[in-house]
Amino acid sequence: MSAQAGTDALTGGSTDGPTPTPRPGRGHAWRRAFLTPAGVVGLVLMALVLLLAGMAVTGLTASPSAQDVGRSLLGPGAQGWFGTDQFGRDVFARVASGLANSLRVAVVSVAVSGVVGISLGVLAGYYRGWADRLVGIVNNVLFAFPSLLLALALAATLERSWVTVSVAIAVVYVPIFARVARAPVLGLREAEYVVASDAIGRSRLSTLVRHVVPNMTGILVVQTTLSLSWAILTEASLSFLGFGTPPPAASLGGMVYEAQTLAVIAPWMLAFPGIALVVVVVALNLLGDALRSALDPRSGGR
Repeated sequence: MSAQAGTDALTGGSTDGPTPTPRPGRGHAWRRAFLTPAGVVGLVLMALVLLLAGMAVTGLTASPSAQDVGRSLLGPGAQGWFGTDQFGRDVFARVASGLANSLRVAVVSVAVSGVVGISLGVLAGYYRGWADRLVGIVNNVLFAFPSLLLALALAATLERSWVTVSVAIAVVYVPIFARVARAPVLGLREAEYVVASDAIGRSRLSTLVRHVVPNMTGILVVQTTLSLSWAILTEASLSFLGFGTPPPAASLGGMVYEAQTLAVIAPWMLAFPGIALVVVVVALNLLGDALRSALDPRSGGR
């Protein structure tokens, strides 16, 4: 392909074959995702989750760790929307704080795993050769262990804190992002506009940044949304097993564990953190499903 043909391909000029349009109607697809029933319900539920988490962060709720034995095991009512636990702590405040802590861990862990995993996947798919083999070996080693077991082993080895939990979850999700990123790059590296970019003398890094990565936005956003829900469940599982966010910080998984023995006489202690977990996970999965349907060209925009 000549340099002139490469220029034509990048500027929308005619070529011997059909010229792919890297991002056709992408803005409309994003808007369409949030107009579907799944998108609307997901947005509403996620707004509720963020509202509760924001109330905890800004101090609009009672202290989640303040104890008052004289108010222990009060049912939901005027003295406490979600009741109180065996130590007299406000369950509503603890659920809100638990959501904030879960979201913090999920965002940090997915951000770290996304940056590392996507970078490895893009390099492996675009450069191939030894880079692809090395990334493949690392992925296979990490995939050899069940994700929760690997996260549990890492969290148990390091000092217990929310940072440790975030690192453990991030390590587990790096190979997932690497594989998700590698697959589309294998096809995009052969696209005419990428070949044309190489033909007119652009560096490989410039081609990656300008043409390859932007065309992966849709699938990466969907994967990020789903990974957030998985990370929240993983954090709750680690907390339930005693390796998650340490007390006195509130954790939804830890609250469920504490409520087991009191479920008969104080069912609200078990119900509300469980419902909060279900709501945030369902919200993120609905948003991910709506985005996937809207951004997948094979769905015809449905």
